[in-house]
Amino acid sequence: MGRIVVTEYVSLDGVMEAPGGGEDFKHGGWTFKISRGEEGDKFKLDETLHTEALLLGRVTYEAFAAAWPSMKGEFADMFNSMPKYVVSSTLKEAKWNNSTVLKGDVVQEASKLRQDLGGDIVVHGSARLVQTLVEHGLVDELRLMVFPVVLGTGKRLFGDMSDKKHLRLVDSKTVGDGIAILIYEPAGGSEGV
Repeated sequence: MGRIVVTEYVSLDGVMEAPGGGEDFKHGGWTFKISRGEEGDKFKLDETLHTEALLLGRVTYEAFAAAWPSMKGEFADMFNSMPKYVVSSTLKEAKWNNSTVLKGDVVQEASKLRQDLGGDIVVHGSARLVQTLVEHGLVDELRLMVFPVVLGTGKRLFGDMSDKKHLRLVDSKTVGDGIAILIYEPAGGSEGV
């Protein structure tokens, strides 16, 4: 059985919108102004090297599909070659190498992926998808890179939930220019967040 792992760049006030730019957001690319340092870069590379597949929402998928195919290097090679699953009710076909469009019920599709794959199924960005996965207890690990900045506006990682979600901090460290890496798992054991 695979694990759904959510990895996000967030500001201190919970904003996760356009960390790398590419969207019409006044603070687009805000993560580039704060260095992750070598240790932060290694964390992201190791994360990618241990990823079996990507699970993305349509907006994040389209941004990644526009950027990654032209990039080179170990990280880019992994992103471009690994299986990618995009959740969308509007996308007709996924042209980025090794991509599949998942249509239908998000919860059923994500649950099926968890059953069918054996490794980490990693979600980047994809706020609405993440909120749905959290709401239905399908997140096995939550990795946050919290940047020491308050943006004051923008799309937040967590929206309204039907109930509280208990998490347990399993690892933390500070890298680069004060970026906190916080790794959480469900507090209840094998049930997802």
